[in-house]
Amino acid sequence: MEQTHTAHNGTTTATQGAQRRVLVVEDDPTIVDAIAARLRAEGFLVQTAGDGPAAVDTAEAWQPDLLILDIMLPGFDGLEVCRRVQAARPVPVLMLTARDDETDMLVGLGVGADDYMTKPFSMRELAARVHVLLRRVERAAIAATTPRSGILRLGELEIDHAQRRVRVRSEDVHLTPTEFDLLVCLANTPRAVLSREQLLAEVWDWADASGTRTVDSHIKALRRKIGAERIRTVHGVGYALETPTP
Repeated sequence: MEQTHTAHNGTTTATQGAQRRVLVVEDDPTIVDAIAARLRAEGFLVQTAGDGPAAVDTAEAWQPDLLILDIMLPGFDGLEVCRRVQAARPVPVLMLTARDDETDMLVGLGVGADDYMTKPFSMRELAARVHVLLRRVERAAIAATTPRSGILRLGELEIDHAQRRVRVRSEDVHLTPTEFDLLVCLANTPRAVLSREQLLAEVWDWADASGTRTVDSHIKALRRKIGAERIRTVHGVGYALETPTP
């Protein structure tokens, strides 16, 4: 396993990803080498693991800032890796799947993944997604120490910005950082329809329309947690957060 990255002149690369640790869990040597090379070029520190048990052990010992995690792995699969790692310490997870299967995506989001990509994918997009996930974690840390104006209540739905907590009927609902940001984006303009492209730009900082299916999958995962009736689909346009009629 490799973890340090230096430029050809021997100095540490000073880029946007400098000193941030990314653990890449993938059993295909060609793919893992390509991902690791791209992330090191972006300035990240990288370690790799090729199976489920090694991934969990490395995550515990190395404490990465982000995981890139394939679903299909020897030992035990990426879903189990995600469960175990998240149980020990919250960390953003970008899940990779070889199948364009929505069920896999929803299950991955359900166990704590923040985003997913379907193979084959471009290294440019993967690097962009990594930067976005890490920026979201940084924004969440800042928000947690910044006073906000109380709790937003929309009927039985409560959103606590400062603590990044959500309750439905006074019961806590566990949301991933991405799901929380998506809900807040919708809640900022309740009942207003936001297009998939708007949500993608606001929540993911990603302007490529090819990623709109990511929005759809996260909306489905969010509906499972807060109630399907709270998010309205406007076919061909986007989504709106429903609020009680006054």
